[in-house]
Amino acid sequence: MSIHPRVALVLTLAVAVSALATLPAAVPDKQAGQWDQTVDKAIAYLKAHQADDGSWGGKQAVGVTGVVLTGMLETGKVGPKDPVVEKGLKYVESLINRKEGHIAGKDPRQQLKNYVTCINVLALTNADRDSYKAVVADAAKFLKELQWDEGEGKTPKDDFFGGAGYDSHSRPDLSNTQFFLDALVAAGVPKDDPAYQKALVFVSRCQNLKGENDERPWAGKINDGSFIYSAAAGGSTKVKDNANPQDGLPGYGSMTYAGIKSLIYCGVSKKDKRVEAAYDWIRKNYTVDRNPGMPEVRSEWGLFYYYHTMAKCLDVLGVDEVVDAQGKAHDWRAELTAAIAKRQRPDGSWINEQDHWMESDPELVTGYALMALSHCQRKK
Repeated sequence: MSIHPRVALVLTLAVAVSALATLPAAVPDKQAGQWDQTVDKAIAYLKAHQADDGSWGGKQAVGVTGVVLTGMLETGKVGPKDPVVEKGLKYVESLINRKEGHIAGKDPRQQLKNYVTCINVLALTNADRDSYKAVVADAAKFLKELQWDEGEGKTPKDDFFGGAGYDSHSRPDLSNTQFFLDALVAAGVPKDDPAYQKALVFVSRCQNLKGENDERPWAGKINDGSFIYSAAAGGSTKVKDNANPQDGLPGYGSMTYAGIKSLIYCGVSKKDKRVEAAYDWIRKNYTVDRNPGMPEVRSEWGLFYYYHTMAKCLDVLGVDEVVDAQGKAHDWRAELTAAIAKRQRPDGSWINEQDHWMESDPELVTGYALMALSHCQRKK
């Protein structure tokens, strides 16, 4: 018996609808739920712990407020007009030094000028207000004057050249240089600005990769593509105390991610051998449980700094999965979100039990965590 085509179509649709009815409901994104809950708790903690003057971190840690504001704003959970954010921005405004051009206070310690100005540039640019444009432009100009170059009597042959330190007198290091570059990018400094090419000289010299970009004697001792803390004054690493450059200077996770991101910001192609060598080191040492490259006793030194640098670097690279040396693919956003979430304290904050580099300060560390989590959101 034949069936009329129209009847057959109706029967087919009925079967399809019946089959769909038996399927389970769509499973919600587990990471999204965990991300939301973790971020909401952190923001609630920070809102409850803001000082009367709008700051976080106390008078001895003027840079913490910029970290917290940057973290909160980058998550998208709060906006520039949120009362807590507005109060925090008022505090940052009080740090604007129009005479010198920085955003580190009226009479700050020299060692604070670069780092605090950089992080406050990130906070103000995330607030996205026209009234801040002139302040940010002045800050970028000030930061470029801090960079070690001909103005400080350095030539490209000097190992200080192109780097940024805590101020114009401090030895440059990759940590300060990565924040320096973050700030220049956020401020909209054009890619052809000489500051990037000068920074590239210093950043390249911080890599364990012997070649035309780094001819320092220690660069070829380990030669694994990792990055160290500083190429200046003969080179230094935080992996061990009093490391002898003649024996090699081991690199570690936070600086290697900082190095990759800095290379990209300086206009280096993702296919450049410097980026590829560093990313190969990342693949071999991929983890969200420690700062890789560090010995066990220092495995969590700067862990939350590592988290936000790792997340921002992989985001800048456009990497969704890191395939490790064993060929296993890692959804780094989900894994990093879970790693951060499990370390969150009941009140919504974080601290680092290995108290180094101010990571015993819950407000600073919670800001770092939010900065990291902001890059763990799924791309739409």
